[in-house]
Amino acid sequence: MSAVIELRNVCFAVSPGRLLLRDVSLAVEEGTTTAILGRSGSGKSTLLRTVNRLIEPTRGEVLVRGKRADAADVITLRRGIGYVIQETGLFPHFTVERNVGLVLEAMGKPRAERVQRSRELLTTVGLDPGQFARRYPHQLSGGQRQRVGLARALAAEPGILLMDEPFGALDPLTRAEMQDMLRELLLRLRKTVLLVTHDLDEALYLGDRIVLLSEGCVVANCTHDEFIRSRQPEVEQYVRAFHRGERNTAEERKA
Repeated sequence: MSAVIELRNVCFAVSPGRLLLRDVSLAVEEGTTTAILGRSGSGKSTLLRTVNRLIEPTRGEVLVRGKRADAADVITLRRGIGYVIQETGLFPHFTVERNVGLVLEAMGKPRAERVQRSRELLTTVGLDPGQFARRYPHQLSGGQRQRVGLARALAAEPGILLMDEPFGALDPLTRAEMQDMLRELLLRLRKTVLLVTHDLDEALYLGDRIVLLSEGCVVANCTHDEFIRSRQPEVEQYVRAFHRGERNTAEERKA
């Protein structure tokens, strides 16, 4: 497989001497999902935004489909990259149907085509268009808004999805439902995905590879099994931080 997204020694400085990304090199293969883990402030979202040029690297190169992102027309680049964020960014005064078709509207597609595509995508993400198309975002639950946000990201049929903690604000049961839906969807559509998350379980469930960032540096880039078995201190620390309650219960039973 070939790399659809490639970062080569990417740095990003917010001020002289303060780097949020430090010589990050990373390749994301076509049709795979790479989950990016790390503490708050480790550079996860910054890394993601260099791909669609919401952030321009201070140094280094970002390549999308083998071409430098900074040499591409930014509008054309972004239309080929779906972007899903935690709070969805839906326009509150637009209906669900219009929110989903907004990119197509910007591209000048006819209304009939936009409506048809919006309804197809609502069905794809598990929302009945007859029930939801004419609603407004405030009339939806958090999980339903995230489904609409995902549908909108897929509207122009991008080959790449950037997902920045898309389920971080959801309750555990809704989050699990969304993860199941996304996993099934990605298996069908074979998109190339960069997924930022704090949740190790989510990374292991959805990702083909796990990347761990620490202070703007890539400290691990490996498969599920390699990550769990790693003896690298940063990885061991991250793994230990999860399922602490399960370990305490097991220890109490032994006692």
